[in-house]
Formats: sequence, structure tokens, C-alpha cells
Amino acid sequence: MKRAVLFLITVYASVPVILYLFPWILGHIIFAHFLRFPYFLDLSRPEDVLNHTCNFYLNTEDGVSVGVWHTLPASQWEDAPGKSPEWYKETLGDGRPVFIYLHGNGATRWDESGRIGTLELILIGILSAAGYHVLSLDYRGFGDSTGEPSEAGMTSDALYLYHWVKKQSRGGPVCLWGHSLGTGVATNTAVKVQEQGSICMLLQYLGNCKIFLHTLYSVFFQMYMFLPGFESLLWSILEKNNIVFANDKNLKTLTSPLLVLHSKDDDIVPYNMGLKLYQISLQTKKEYNADVPVEMISYSANLGFSHNSIYLDPNLSNVIGRSALPPPEK
Repeated sequence: MKRAVLFLITVYASVPVILYLFPWILGHIIFAHFLRFPYFLDLSRPEDVLNHTCNFYLNTEDGVSVGVWHTLPASQWEDAPGKSPEWYKETLGDGRPVFIYLHGNGATRWDESGRIGTLELILIGILSAAGYHVLSLDYRGFGDSTGEPSEAGMTSDALYLYHWVKKQSRGGPVCLWGHSLGTGVATNTAVKVQEQGSICMLLQYLGNCKIFLHTLYSVFFQMYMFLPGFESLLWSILEKNNIVFANDKNLKTLTSPLLVLHSKDDDIVPYNMGLKLYQISLQTKKEYNADVPVEMISYSANLGFSHNSIYLDPNLSNVIGRSALPPPEK
């Protein structure tokens, strides 16, 4: 019995030491990019799970190739069978708005684009059917993309795709849709775009790094919540890994159109966090006298939308078109 107790104490005490000695472990836990379900799915063949969708790769920097799925607007579905990637690329210049979808941790472009019962209706049944192009990105290290994930690297990948899309769309409207951890990538990217003189439109479920740390506590480190100094250790490790995802800081400078979608029963990112960040955006709009739409749509907890089911809102396509982007051409 004593040996068993001693063993448990040793294991308990060793976790903070291991995290301190190998800080990359915490980064891997946050990104969870090693999770891929189903593992056997060939991400280069979206047609196996999703119609009117083309896969392609972009070299965002030396040694880094990222995978992207491009799903067409409904008006082009009939023309899509058998078409080449070059044809798909040309369709981006048709004047219709483009969504760049930035998924959360532990996900791939299949998880967020094609998994029945999760977000398929967002990207396909709603956005694509409503007349929008949708490009779903796997950051470096996610899915079949090469490289190792980092906040700076993921932001660089999204920024590269944004500029690539803007070039192909001949200046048409492009919107970043960030989900969960992807909201941090979205606001990071938007800040970069704004620095370069362009306008970037945002649409996202909203949290920040404090929430991701809270999630780590609740999922992985709940037994350490009352251990003195453990939270400070985690923050120190995050700083070493340059993981910040400072949505609050970013939104203090962003003057882009913004739509925040949040359910009051979200069990991952608390609703009050999304509300707080929305209020920061309103204050920024006021300070810069920016004539841009900033809106938050709140969903009652009784609807049961939680963290992944806002697509069940039957009016979502109208909300998107009214608040974040001009309506697509018919």
C-alpha cells in the first residue's frame, strides 16, 4: 500500500517537472495536432467525403506545405465534376465572397469541413449553398501539412492563404472565420493584414489564451488546480513557446467588420469571454471612429448549441450576409 501511495505521489510530482524540462509538450497539448480522425482518410481526396470540393497545397515558406480544401458556391456545383484544380482557382475570380475557415485545435480540414453532424452544414449546407466560396486550411503540422505548429507559423500560413485568395479573387471580399483556437489565428492574421493597408473581415467564435489555459486545467490538469505556482509555471511555459493568441490585444487595434457568434451554454469558451471581447471591439470602433459593422449574436442555452452547433441556427446564412459580408451574387 505504501509503495502504491509513493508511486502516485511520484507521478503527481513528476508532471510539473517534465513540463518544465520539456516545454514543447505543453505546446503539443494545446495544438493537439497529432490527433487526426479518421486517421486513414486521404485528405488529398476530398471527393471521397465531400462533393464539389478540390484539394490543393501551398508552400507558405521553405519546407512548409499546407493543405487546403476549396468548396464551391452552390451555383457552380453542376459544373464542377471532372474539373481541374486550375479551374477551381479561376472560379475564385467570379466576384462572390470567400470564407477562409480557420479550425480549432485537434482538428483537420476534414473535421471542420466534412464531418457529418458537426460543422458540415456551416461550410457546405449554409455557406456554400448560400453562394460563398469556402477554403478550409490545415495549418503546418495539422492533417497532411508539413512542418511543426506554432502560433507564429499558423498565423503565417493563414496570412499567406489570405493574400493568395485576394490575388485570385481579383480584390473580391474575403472573410476570416475562426473557430475556437482558430479565432486567435484569425485576429493575428487580421492585424497583419491591417498593417499592410488592406481590410480584413472577421467572423468567429471568440476566446483567448486564458480560456485555452482554463480548458487545459479542466481536461488535463484538474488535479493541479490548487497546487501553488502551477498556473504560473504553465504561463511561463506558454511564453517560452511563444503561445499567446491575444485576441483581447488584437481587438484593441482592429477596425474591421466583426461578427461574434456565441452560445451561452458553451462549455469550452465561456460566454462572458466572448461578450467581453465583443465589448472591446465596440470600444475600438468608437475610439477610431470606424464606420464598420460590429455585432454579436448570442444564443440561448436552451438551444443546446454549446461550442460546435451554432450551425443549427436556421437564420445563420442571413445573419452572415447582413453583418459581415455583402450578399453573394446570384
